Amino acid sequence: MGGFGKRIALDLGLRHDWGSQYKARQFQAEVKWLGIRSTAAYVGEPECNGVAERFIRTLKEECIHLHDFETLEDARAVIEAFIERYNNGWLLQRHGYMNPAGAREKLSRKAACV
Repeated sequence: MGGFGKRIALDLGLRHDWGSQYKARQFQAEVKWLGIRSTAAYVGEPECNGVAERFIRTLKEECIHLHDFETLEDARAVIEAFIERYNNGWLLQRHGYMNPAGAREKLSRKAACV
């Protein structure tokens, strides 16, 4: 992630579970360097990680469960196409009915002004 400027993501928060990858010193240092607030979900309350869980559910329902993949390359191609559609086409209520790419761009412009 070294391609970004220090504190570019001020005012953003990252909700995550207690997985070792999220608690790792290097990951936490990178998140802090970017200016992101790191907040672990409450133990035993998976709804705190709802946005990520909902995306995984949508990915499974709209992509994974609908295809019989012959190869890993086939799976990658289908999943990449779904993620492209999701990021650029799906309008999400939590983003004020913007697509994820538009919301990300808006937040990037806001961070650039800080």
